[in-house]
This record gives sequence, C-alpha cells and structure tokens, in this order.
Amino acid sequence: MLLSLAQWLQSLSPDYGFFRVFQYLTFRAVMAALTALLIGLAAGPFVIRRLTELKVGQPIRGYGMESHLSKSGTPTMGGVLILLAIAISTLLWFDLSNRFVWIVLMVTLGFGAIGWVDDWRKVVRKDPEGMRSREKYFWQSVVGLLAALYLVFSISENSNLKVMQLFFTWVSSGFDVNLPPKAGLLVPFFKEVSYPLGVVGFVLLSYLVIVGTSNAVNLTDGLDGLAIMPVVMVGGSLGVFAYVTGSAVYSKYLLFPSIPGSGELLIFCAAMMGAGLAFLWFNTYPAQVFMGDVGALALGGALGTIAVIVRQEIVLAIMGGIFVVEALSVMVQVTWFKYTRRQFGEGRRLLKMAPLHHHFEKSGWKETQVVVRFWIITMLLCFFGLASLKLR
Repeated sequence: MLLSLAQWLQSLSPDYGFFRVFQYLTFRAVMAALTALLIGLAAGPFVIRRLTELKVGQPIRGYGMESHLSKSGTPTMGGVLILLAIAISTLLWFDLSNRFVWIVLMVTLGFGAIGWVDDWRKVVRKDPEGMRSREKYFWQSVVGLLAALYLVFSISENSNLKVMQLFFTWVSSGFDVNLPPKAGLLVPFFKEVSYPLGVVGFVLLSYLVIVGTSNAVNLTDGLDGLAIMPVVMVGGSLGVFAYVTGSAVYSKYLLFPSIPGSGELLIFCAAMMGAGLAFLWFNTYPAQVFMGDVGALALGGALGTIAVIVRQEIVLAIMGGIFVVEALSVMVQVTWFKYTRRQFGEGRRLLKMAPLHHHFEKSGWKETQVVVRFWIITMLLCFFGLASLKLR
C-alpha cells in the first residue's frame, strides 16, 4: 500500500524523489518488522485485557502435566494479536500486485480461522479437545490443497494469465503436462539436483508440507514461549531464501531457481518476525497469554507455504527440526501405545509423555530449561539450513 502511494507521489513531482527508498525490498522488510513489532507491543495489553474480560481462559487437560494446572484460566487465542500485526504490517509494506504474498496471507488467515473455531469451542464450550480431529483435518486439507493446486502453476509461470493458461493446458492434455525444473524437489547441498514431481506429486508434497507444518507447530506450542521463537527464527531464515530466489542475480550466482516475485515474501517473513517477538514479550515465562490454535496453526501454515514457494521443503524440515521431532514423538507414542494394547492387552509408552517437551519435563527439566534449549537447537539448525545457500 505504501509502495503504491510512494510511486504515485513520485509521479506527481520530482521533489518527491526521496520516496524511491520505498522501492528497496530490504528497506520495506525492515520497516515491516518494526511496524509489526510496534503494533504487537502497543496492542498487546489491550488484547490481553479484552480476552480476560471475555473469560477466554485456557482449559488444562486433566491428563496433562500437574505443574501446568496453575496456568488454567490464562487468556488464550492470543494468536489473534500475531495475525493482526502480520496482516496490517504486510498490507502496508508489500507490493499489492504480488500474487505470492496474497496466497501466503490467505493460507495464514485460513488456518487462523480454523484455529479460532477450535479455540472458541475450547473456551466457550469448556471442551479441552476443541474441534474434533476429522473436522479440523478436513478444513486444513481444503485450504492446503487449494493453495497447493494454485502454487504448482504459479511457481511454473510468471503471471496470473500464464498460470491460467497452464492450468487449462493441463486439463485439456488429460492432466499430463511437463513442469519446469524449478517445480521439482530441490535437494540442499547439491548443485542443481532436482527431482521432477509432476503436477500430482507437487500438489501432494505441498499439501503435506503445509498441513504437516501447521500441525507440527501446533503440537510444539505447549510451553511458555516454546513455539513462537522457533517460528521467528525459521521464518527469518526462509525470508533469506525468498530474497535469493526472487533475485535474478543472487539466484544465478548461488545456483538457485529464479522465481520472480518470491522476493516480496521477505516482507511477510519480516512482519512475522516482528509480530512474533512482540508476542514473545507477553508469552515468555510466566506467560500472560497463550497463542492458541488460532496462532499456531496459522504460523505453521505460513511457514509451510513459504517453503513450498521458495522450493525449500527439505531445508524447512532441517531448520524446523524441533517441530518435526515434536510431531514425530506424538505419532510414535500413539502408534506404539495402540500396538502394545492390541498385542499385550495393555498400552505401553516409549516416552514418559508426548509431545517431546513434556517428556523432558517429566525427566526433571524445568520448563524454562526445555524452552531455551529448544531455542538453541533451532538456532543451530537454522544456521545449518542457511549454510545450504553456499555449500552446494
């Protein structure tokens, strides 16, 4: 929005030439981060106060950690604050004609809406389980598949008109069309290694990445500040990849696929970082507010969508290793419990409690120890992922 305004003012008079600074992506990214940070810090106390007045308190499951019972009643649905800051900041600073930012915004708000319904049922109906799994996965699948179907053609072409032409070509050809190498699965740390996926393979992989990341972040969000800081670090790292793939010069030099328009995602990533840090101000131990599913599902969906656009699905799994391990810990725990119950008549557990962060709590780690150590691990994984920019 501000970019369009600056361009209009420049067209009126040469005296407004200093507005050319708005054309620089890095300047707008810094301003987006600062804007989101200030919005979050300014609106935080009001949002927390309103959530408290509405009695939107977090219910604690009876089978959860006993040490968390004191958190019952802490305002949840604080993810609304994050989404508000991200949306306003992004709309102010990004190029409104960029289709990639719009699709990420829609996915983020779509998953946020699903999380909002889930949280609302928890706090209004006093049901700790919220939205049932089948219903939640259905709506997540709808949003994820629609996004994946658009992205498979959007990444392959440079304009919405060509995207539609490619789509109709795919349909008229009997759902068989060749995609460019940049739409394949890129393997990090190797020069120009790309595995062709085809339309169906791309859509399936993108769906799994978007929905899987959304749920993985949601499972990680179980301790004060545990999920939001890794989101900030991974989001910032993906912003670097977006900047590279969106630049014809840097992408050629670093042997990355050139995806025109993807650089504008740096604005969204910067806004997510600013909003995340602002939320951490209120979410750090002892938390004044929880993000709830409205924030966790939305942020996870955003990370997954950005990774798909910049073709770094594998790097996302590396940098977001904490999210991956947390999700796997739940899957393994549930699978093993059901298997042993069927085999021996009594369910057994591999971990003391899942997700993994509760296992460490049960093992004697303090909550703050778990959180900070997981942050450190994520920081190291992000450095490792960023190393793939040059180590190829």
